[in-house]
Amino acid sequence: MTQDLFRENAYLKECTATVTALGEQGIALDRTVFYPLGGGQAGDAGVLVLADGSELAIADTRKGKDEEGRPTADIIHVPAPGQEALLGRLQPGALVTARVDWARRHKLMRFHTSTHLLCHLVPQLVNGCSITPEYARLDFNMTDPLDKELLTAGIARLVAAGLPVDVGSISDEELDANPALVKSMSVQPPRGTGRVRTIRIGGESHIDFQPCGGTHVANTAEIGGVVVTKIEKKSATTRRVVLGFA
Repeated sequence: MTQDLFRENAYLKECTATVTALGEQGIALDRTVFYPLGGGQAGDAGVLVLADGSELAIADTRKGKDEEGRPTADIIHVPAPGQEALLGRLQPGALVTARVDWARRHKLMRFHTSTHLLCHLVPQLVNGCSITPEYARLDFNMTDPLDKELLTAGIARLVAAGLPVDVGSISDEELDANPALVKSMSVQPPRGTGRVRTIRIGGESHIDFQPCGGTHVANTAEIGGVVVTKIEKKSATTRRVVLGFA
């Protein structure tokens, strides 16, 4: 089982770790700062620094799967191609430093927090989501048209307000009693520990509060310039909103 340090502190850029397994999927560590693909957010990239200072490039991060394709508790670091010599020097038990590509990760954090602001501005269920370092998009289950300029202005206002972004949790029972907290139709919040991680924006008088396992900035002011670059009618009941950096 990989200890996911990023859940409590998305600002950790690196950590020491022990290799627990190597295989076709990639490299498993006992703990990591790398976020695995999930919840619409892209997996992290970065490097694993070996004991001699050599750097093994990590192109992606995924959740582990067993032989039957079922998810495991491991987080898998996927090496970039062409590093067979370095991989040959890694063995279970080896100590490494896991160092995330911070510039890339911070873009993901800014975009992911922006999508929560968008959920406040467009209070409709979400039936699709993608968060990458280049853009973010949300697909809303709705038929009414949306205004690109109004949404851009709304995001700018919430960014300028400097609202706190807090990580918390609620029990499975609390979530079951408040199903409206889940705003996504396509991605269900991760369960299994009895507690569900939450993101609250705006303190007690919050503007957004929902289960979420992704990484976020600590204050909306940190998002910076984000604009709505496109609004598409993807189907009779779906409106797609695409975000980009200004």
